[in-house]
Amino acid sequence: MAIVGGALQGMEAVLLAKAAGYETVVLDRKASAPAMSLCDEPIVLDPTKDAEAALEVFKGCDAVIPACEEMDLLTTLDSIKGRMDAPLLFDLASYNISSSKNKSNNIMASVGVPLPEPWPYCGYPAIVKPASQSGSIGVTVAHNEHDLENGLQIVRGLGDEPVIQEFVHGKSVSIEVIGNGETAKSYVTTEVCLDSNYDCKMVRCNPNIMSDEECRKFADIGKDVAEAIKLNALMDVEAILTPKGLRVLEIDARIPSQTPAAIEAATGVNLLEELTTTALGKPKDRKAEEGCSIYRHVYFKDGVLRSSGEKEFGHVVKPRFEKGLFGADNTISDYENGKEEWHATLIVKGRTEQEVDQKCDACIQRILDECSIERFLDGTPEMI
Repeated sequence: MAIVGGALQGMEAVLLAKAAGYETVVLDRKASAPAMSLCDEPIVLDPTKDAEAALEVFKGCDAVIPACEEMDLLTTLDSIKGRMDAPLLFDLASYNISSSKNKSNNIMASVGVPLPEPWPYCGYPAIVKPASQSGSIGVTVAHNEHDLENGLQIVRGLGDEPVIQEFVHGKSVSIEVIGNGETAKSYVTTEVCLDSNYDCKMVRCNPNIMSDEECRKFADIGKDVAEAIKLNALMDVEAILTPKGLRVLEIDARIPSQTPAAIEAATGVNLLEELTTTALGKPKDRKAEEGCSIYRHVYFKDGVLRSSGEKEFGHVVKPRFEKGLFGADNTISDYENGKEEWHATLIVKGRTEQEVDQKCDACIQRILDECSIERFLDGTPEMI
């Protein structure tokens, strides 16, 4: 499998590909991209500069997946997909819709998806976010007019249009959906836990995240939106479970980071395998096991262990997969004994939520004990 992009999504794709038994080649313009040390064959190459060389690499692959969000690169890959011997696991038309919160909100509203109240009807507190960025990039909370203007300036600084909505309180949840251009299937709900910068520090996957009825509603939302945009790839839907029910924040039609690995660890369902086999016309349709998992980032610096958002984890240097490190079932880490600064993603799994909680806590405690660290700082958002 060819993975184009070696950053966060690239690391996720390599992990999932290896779990599915696929050999991996990663293409990135930077030799230092973290997924380059995880894959079977790293290739320093920018397809936007040399599409012919990229096509030569793709000749020996069964599938090609973009693990990036650079529009020029995605457009290049889409333009040459007709010359590939393998399917391109990406849908540019759907990605263009999901890349605009204004476009995607309009489509979601048209199929009855519950959305946060728009400004100015929502009042304060409100969320100010750029229309075309993903994750927490450029997102601020406005409690008053001064905060609102600051948030708008940040969005303008990104050269983007603002989206202002009600700040909804509750549990942050996500679900992945795979479509074939006509029909779509929703998969497993996960909980996304945030750090003090509203960046994802941990993903939880277990049957108790929402009620069965709420899970069915969320799955229906994902399926309805995917079929409305004629999704022919993978997307995720992010929402908040409020006391009044689900409120959908956004969709992203690309391979996400973090949540698929948590799903694979808990249930055995490998979304990259499902996406690949669907594209090849032979969906795996692996039945989900009833397990639980936690996927958690940590960061050590200046003698202190901290929980880490995915942006900070993206600075990991030449990571490796290592099973059993600090008692985790699997890790992605650049940890070395005596190193003054390092990152790790801990992946633990078990039969019950309590078991994985205890297992994850034991991993943290083992890091503190083995590395003689006195403090663990676990940041949380000011508002949630």
